[in-house]
Amino acid sequence: MAIIDIKVPDIGDFAEVAIIEVLVQPGDTIKAEQSLITVESDKASMEIPSSHAGVVKELKVKLGDKIAEGSVVLTLEVQGAGAAAPAAAPAPAALVAAVAEKKSAPAPAPQAQAAINPVASSFAGTADLECDVLVLGGGPGGYSAAFRAADLGLKVVIVERYATLGGVCLNVGCIPSKALLHVAAVMDEVSHMADLGVDFGAPAVNIDKLRGHKEKVIGKLTGGLAAMAKMRKVTTVRGYGAFVGANHLEVEETTGTGQEKTGTKKVIAFKKAIIAAGSQAVRLPFMPDDPRVVDSTGALALKEVPKRMLILGGGIIGLEMGTVYSTLGARLDVVEMMDGLMQGADRDLVKIWQKMNAKRFDNIMLKTKTVGAKATPEGIEVTFAAAEEGGTAPAPQTYDLVLQAVGRTPNGKKIAAEKAGVAVTDRGFINVDIQMRTNVPHIFAIGDIVGQPMLAHKAVHEAHVAAEVIAGELQGNKELAAAAFNARVIPSVAYTDPEVAWVGLTEDQAKAQGIKVKKGLFPWTASGRAIANGRDEGVTKLLFDDSPEAHGHGKILGGGMVGTHAGDMIGEIALAIEMGADAVDIGKTIHPHPTLGESIGMAAEIAHGSCTDVPPQKK
Repeated sequence: MAIIDIKVPDIGDFAEVAIIEVLVQPGDTIKAEQSLITVESDKASMEIPSSHAGVVKELKVKLGDKIAEGSVVLTLEVQGAGAAAPAAAPAPAALVAAVAEKKSAPAPAPQAQAAINPVASSFAGTADLECDVLVLGGGPGGYSAAFRAADLGLKVVIVERYATLGGVCLNVGCIPSKALLHVAAVMDEVSHMADLGVDFGAPAVNIDKLRGHKEKVIGKLTGGLAAMAKMRKVTTVRGYGAFVGANHLEVEETTGTGQEKTGTKKVIAFKKAIIAAGSQAVRLPFMPDDPRVVDSTGALALKEVPKRMLILGGGIIGLEMGTVYSTLGARLDVVEMMDGLMQGADRDLVKIWQKMNAKRFDNIMLKTKTVGAKATPEGIEVTFAAAEEGGTAPAPQTYDLVLQAVGRTPNGKKIAAEKAGVAVTDRGFINVDIQMRTNVPHIFAIGDIVGQPMLAHKAVHEAHVAAEVIAGELQGNKELAAAAFNARVIPSVAYTDPEVAWVGLTEDQAKAQGIKVKKGLFPWTASGRAIANGRDEGVTKLLFDDSPEAHGHGKILGGGMVGTHAGDMIGEIALAIEMGADAVDIGKTIHPHPTLGESIGMAAEIAHGSCTDVPPQKK
């Protein structure tokens, strides 16, 4: 017997993540790849596995601890041969993000835990439909996969449980939230116009009309998807899909505006399949079943505006919905286990956002967790505790509305994937390779169900890869069959006011990883357009490789910005990283003046030392 340390593997660009669950105890006998702890990043949770089998001798971490790559999780007693230096456990794909030229591309990777490959069931029944490609799920990833496959000449069936295509994003996520955020932004903008000599008076909010506007936006987009599916001859089958064999899917058909089952079933036979079943919001088990406790879907229903609202989780989703409700009149509290809001973005960017939004919040409770809640006639009474030993917690508070925004969990356990032979991890993720292929060669998976980041724009690109590989294999097209998901970076945006956007390596991550960077930071107080707009609080930051081997101002590694329309501009920085641009490339690209976008060129000039729109740099 020998004692070894089990350490945290490479967790990509995250300097630190918080432990939200400890899954083993001293004395437990564990297997290699068994999950040890659950950690949380900005938008989701994921598990860290053991690299060895053995008996847990001592835990080195506890709930609420923040850990980084190389942190010791526990000591393990292993058999003699197993005492060799532990091989690194697979990095959590939910945390993997690329650093251009420093790390490999953020291709989908194993979900930090092994999944036993099940034996596929044998289906002996008859099929009601046959197709080349079966797509399970009609969200941005699903419909993009279906449409791309159809465009490449394949017969496609898409299965979606809701009445319309579009998934969470179009129906109860990205799109409706942006419709409401736009209204909130206009209301906030107008409230400042009196200082400029134009007074519109106090707004009169008609909540029913506002809800109708949101529904109209959704209808326009989902209606367009239905029309495009028809144009492409994509067959849509509505219902819950579950595999019944390696080449068959059974659908429990649904009807109405929700997901009511009709009692009828339909079996679809397929040559290839793409799983795009997405994720669902995490619900804390101790929260009461009460209409005053909602997830993001419930918050978007916009039934009424509360006086006091609590946001559980300081991530993007909660803060976006908080922005809407605050502008409509709610007072906000937010509780977050970590030491800051909007984890993943650089602290200097978040600091600017927080200063601008301080007026919305009564309490920002950091390093705090929610441990209990009960429904009372007055509201939802919530109990808190310190997330760190020795910390203090606020007294119980009562709220008119509580929004659970603590992450999302994948739907891999809900589709009977094991009957198709597809391996699913304990957390519900499906491991895929760089071509989005599962352990079953003819079945692919994309989107939230394959790991972080759980973002629509990532899912769409993965969808195109899967569809192209399938078409290439079925049609003997080697070029299509070689398609792979090899994006260097995936941008993130918080559509708050001001917006916060970032992509690639952050400054915090560079420091944590010992990567030397040259920073170009352009303050919007020097931007003519930002000043004219009365919104000069923002900054644009670019980071360039400044390691000795890069000979000074090397290629761009990352960038971020905070300010109005930051999300509309972050794509240029993503493109620069993909193209391997340096400060000269970006700075000498002529940007139109006066625009907010020219702040990107000027940030590059500052890094290069050639910017004439700011005071001269000290030498």
